[in-house]
Amino acid sequence: MNVDQPPKLERKVSLLQATAINMTDMVGIGPFVVLSMVAEIMQGPWFLYAWVAGAVLSLVDAMIWSQLGATYPLAGGSYNFLKEGFGPKWGKLMSFLFVWQTMIQAPLVIASAAIGFASYFQFLHPTSIWQSKALSGALVILIVVLLYRKIEAIGKISVLLWSGVLVTMAWLIGGGLLHGNFMAPIQQINDGLKLDYAFATALGFASVKTIYSYLGYYNVCHLGGEIVAPEKNIPKSMFISIAGIAFLYLMMNISVASVLPLEQIKQSKFVVSEFVQTLSGPTAANIATILILWVAFASVFSATLGYSRIPYAAAKDGAFFKVFANLHPTKHFPHISLLVLGAVAFVFSLLFKLHEVISAILAMRILIQFIGQGVGLLLLVKRKSPKHFAWKMPLYPLPVILAIIIWGLVFLSTGKQMMLGGLTVIALGLIAFVIKQKRLSQWPFEQKD
Repeated sequence: MNVDQPPKLERKVSLLQATAINMTDMVGIGPFVVLSMVAEIMQGPWFLYAWVAGAVLSLVDAMIWSQLGATYPLAGGSYNFLKEGFGPKWGKLMSFLFVWQTMIQAPLVIASAAIGFASYFQFLHPTSIWQSKALSGALVILIVVLLYRKIEAIGKISVLLWSGVLVTMAWLIGGGLLHGNFMAPIQQINDGLKLDYAFATALGFASVKTIYSYLGYYNVCHLGGEIVAPEKNIPKSMFISIAGIAFLYLMMNISVASVLPLEQIKQSKFVVSEFVQTLSGPTAANIATILILWVAFASVFSATLGYSRIPYAAAKDGAFFKVFANLHPTKHFPHISLLVLGAVAFVFSLLFKLHEVISAILAMRILIQFIGQGVGLLLLVKRKSPKHFAWKMPLYPLPVILAIIIWGLVFLSTGKQMMLGGLTVIALGLIAFVIKQKRLSQWPFEQKD
């Protein structure tokens, strides 16, 4: 490469690697720690419906991400989608708000996986509060060290970590198939079910937890500038990831429920490890726990990778602090962005508890990112011709409208405190945006020729 040319992102991530990055982000510690939460909220064998609801929303929402991601395959994902969707007047504001909340929300996502890792580690060895916090903080540091390298090396690491995810899920599912009454949870799924307001409310609260476990299917969009043949591979990787993970989640839940009684599932902090222990004894349970920790580690790795590209994309576009636009001179990745997000995630991993961040993550993202992208796509399609898009969703605009409605219901299900927190972050972002624009001597919504 000519030394006089500035470093740039390279398209080196294949479909296999992109799918591995998505799936390792999705299957973090989430499905193992929220399994009991979902069963407790639903209070019956119909808790499987909450996992189906999470899959349905993910598939519908992935159509929005696919149409935008295939058309605008750039680093930063949603930053570019919101800017393009809302146009010159409002796109500047929406994309700024997204980056603003990402600087808080992304470290929360990374910290949640690290906290979950430290929490589940206690099945192997009991730890004090401070030991647990030290473990979660050390995990964040290790992830940053591993990500401090070229993207082609990271793609290979992702495939290796993904293989551990598949081995873990295959073992858990196989245990139920071979030793449990596997058909019982399916046959009993409607026992005592009443389609009333109480069920709808419980499904809403439970779906907040399951949707958290599906988040990450769009990670490939954040890496759009590094994906090979993005117009094809970005949609493919998302739909393959969601279909595969939905199958694995349902099979794992059925497998656990085919062996353990519902009451034990609802009360257990280490339900999957207890499931393996019931089938094969304590040694096998310890091995299973190590594999679950492998999965949690893989998730932190993948999530941190994707989020590190967002401040970089905004800064490169002149919409965020210039220092974040720097790429490593030889490894060609946004090292400043990675280090800052890692540092904030490290602090969050020491301050918060897992149950405090799951709902906060969703409440903070829904209005600007998920609903915002849907509205932005509707506006963009209205301004552009169908030929503008590299990939087009079927039955447009029904999937977009359905996704917006469901996301709105999920936002309400996060609870008043979390809703208020999400709105507060947006309000502070609005203030910061106005201040930033005034410092540049620009009217906040001024259009340039």
